[in-house]
Amino acid sequence: MRIPALAAVAISAVLLTGCSGGDEPASPAAQAPAPAAADGSAPAAQQTEKPTDAALSADTEAICAQAGRTSNDFGKTFAEDYQLLIRAAAESKEAKAKAQEKVTRDLQNFSFALLDMSKLAADAEVKKALSTMGAQVTALKGDVTKLNEKKLTELHAVLDKACGRG
Repeated sequence: MRIPALAAVAISAVLLTGCSGGDEPASPAAQAPAPAAADGSAPAAQQTEKPTDAALSADTEAICAQAGRTSNDFGKTFAEDYQLLIRAAAESKEAKAKAQEKVTRDLQNFSFALLDMSKLAADAEVKKALSTMGAQVTALKGDVTKLNEKKLTELHAVLDKACGRG
């Protein structure tokens, strides 16, 4: 494992977490889910306010904001995963394998989220940016050594440009 290269990537990921985020903080309702009703169903307010995929597809700003949050969250997760890999490298083969499994799963989740949002986007430029980003993350196949500061910057720049922030 190339520790210095991964250190640069982890630091870059943490520094870049603000690059693709929305300019406005999420509303309090979006930050905390509403409590479930006593019968286990979702509250009526949540059911009526939750946008459908079709409604969201027409809201490029909302998709860009969600993609920015997802990208920021991945940057934080990646930095944590990097630390996990470092600790696991000093431990057993089993610890290394578990750490790599988590890193691979986190990359897959990020890729899936990007590709899923690309399917929702009505804006062709945003759709293409999210699809391209998802494909690039998928191509990593869990190998974080293929990530570097330049690659992370390019991924964020693609999203920022498509969303009119770059």
